[in-house]
Amino acid sequence: MGDLFMLRVAMGICYATFSASAWSVNNFLITGPKAYLTYTTSVALGAQSGIEECKFQFAWERWNCPESALQLSTHNRLRSATRETSFIHAISSAGVMYIITKNCSMGDFENCGCDESKNGKTGGHGWIWGGCSDNVEFGERISKLFVDSLEKGKDARALMNLHNNRAGRLAVRAIMKRTCKCHGISGSCSIQTCWLQLADFREMGDYLKAKYKQALKIEMDKRQLRAGNSAEGHWAPTEAFLPSAEAELIFLEESPDYCTRNSSLGVYGTEGRECLQDSHNTSRWEQHSCGRLCTECGLQVEERRTEAISSCNCKFQWCCTVRCDQCRHVVNKYYCTSSLGSASARGKGSAS
Repeated sequence: MGDLFMLRVAMGICYATFSASAWSVNNFLITGPKAYLTYTTSVALGAQSGIEECKFQFAWERWNCPESALQLSTHNRLRSATRETSFIHAISSAGVMYIITKNCSMGDFENCGCDESKNGKTGGHGWIWGGCSDNVEFGERISKLFVDSLEKGKDARALMNLHNNRAGRLAVRAIMKRTCKCHGISGSCSIQTCWLQLADFREMGDYLKAKYKQALKIEMDKRQLRAGNSAEGHWAPTEAFLPSAEAELIFLEESPDYCTRNSSLGVYGTEGRECLQDSHNTSRWEQHSCGRLCTECGLQVEERRTEAISSCNCKFQWCCTVRCDQCRHVVNKYYCTSSLGSASARGKGSAS
């Protein structure tokens, strides 16, 4: 009873901290092994990091990582096995591993610290292992315990999700960076001590977004997909996955048309979505968002002038505050709206 009470307290804290998407974050905490209550806050932070990165990466896509897509178990609500599902699982698993690893290296857990297993060994010409390498082994183990435990089924969808969970964890390892410090007389750098550090999580998002675009479709028998989580739906991963694909995202079903609202599939459509047009400091992909979200979906681009308030005329005052004025200015924003009487044909919504 004591462990259950502590778990509920941790869930309450995380709910207050992460009101957005709290139900999906709490899903981790409910399912995680009770013996690992120490890590629940970090697991929640990691799950939230994954959710926020998903929303950032798909902000200007037809599918924009909606709340309805964030349930991570096949036995409940998330029944699709699309390319988008593969990204959700990979980025969530990576997020949990990332935060657990970072907190471990910072000494936040009593039973975990830096990975010093290679220290003192030669790493390459002119350098040796040393310092405080991030302990990805520990982060990977805890992430696997929490995230993979969400899968109760034995069907194709469940195994696809487990594969993509692992691909997310492998991605954390794949983009780690080697950091070095010079040693030698008068800064000669005759020898370097190096250690491995986690990359910025935004790089993780970019890496997995590229994997998403190159995701592999696994052809499955229609009967197996319809079998759901029933016993006859189970199959062996070796029937579909090649060892060379372990770090790749995989999916089983084509994505639906994300242009048009479809409540039964949890698709909201793009009508009412904001898009970018003639914006500075944006990528070419973002600049084309009005065409992708509106025009190509049979919608019009509507310009709306709105008043925005931002800080301006900021001055430093001794000591030690910064005081700013609140300035009002008019900005132009663009939205997708339905065109009257439009019945023209358009291309289907894609996930790319």
